[in-house]
Amino acid sequence: MTVIPANQAQIPTPSDAAFSPLSVYDLTVAYHRKPVIWDVGFEIPEGSLVGVVGPNGAGKSTLLKAVMDLIPRASGRVSVFGKPYRQSRHRVGYVPQRESVDWDFPVSALDVVVMGLYSQIGWCLPVRKKHRQAAMEALSQVGIAELAHRQISQLSGGQQQRTFLARALVQDADLYLMDEPFAAVDAATEKAIVRILTGMKDDGKTAVVIHHDLQTVPEYFDYVILLNMRVVAHGPVADVFTPENLHKTYGGRLTLLEEVTDAMRRRERSL
Repeated sequence: MTVIPANQAQIPTPSDAAFSPLSVYDLTVAYHRKPVIWDVGFEIPEGSLVGVVGPNGAGKSTLLKAVMDLIPRASGRVSVFGKPYRQSRHRVGYVPQRESVDWDFPVSALDVVVMGLYSQIGWCLPVRKKHRQAAMEALSQVGIAELAHRQISQLSGGQQQRTFLARALVQDADLYLMDEPFAAVDAATEKAIVRILTGMKDDGKTAVVIHHDLQTVPEYFDYVILLNMRVVAHGPVADVFTPENLHKTYGGRLTLLEEVTDAMRRRERSL
């Protein structure tokens, strides 16, 4: 896979990425005429775990929302498995930020997971036993089957995150978009999420994950997109996740970068 630095922008064309799980072309999103992401372009390989990293305000969540047509685009377009998102949405699972969810809504964890099957069930049609069974299996997969009937506001932060991960898993998607799934979770939940991501990769599925902990990027992901309004670089972690590219992405936040650089060097020596 070619590494593409920002100063040598090469935006993929449809013919280049017809079967890529996600390809983005010249994407710009603006709020009140102020660009949030600008001329973003990349494609990702199938069956990869992709980390999207960058400073706060870099446009990471905006990127995912623009991919899913949740916010308007000023320019550019998105291809999901070679087709517009609307034609491929049945192949996409989404895990939103916990902060964007109304946790006081009176539903159980099982109800939330069943919502992931509505495209199969159909609106205004009854939820059948097989649907609830599939939802229970997804809750078991994330380790909280015993909490299926608990109201979501009564769950801990880690349990809430696992519930929404189960909702995505029950869709049996081919591409998963996850907005900070590791945020404010305990160590056990983080390990569970990593295990699930690894299982997805083993099954040939692709996950795009917004992530903040730079020190765990080489451990969790095999592909990375460095974003700060524009794509600084994207490609295999071993090629792209370098101190030079991190400095370009994060600017003068030297203390953090030095810690990450030291951790990367220690990891290289241990291999």
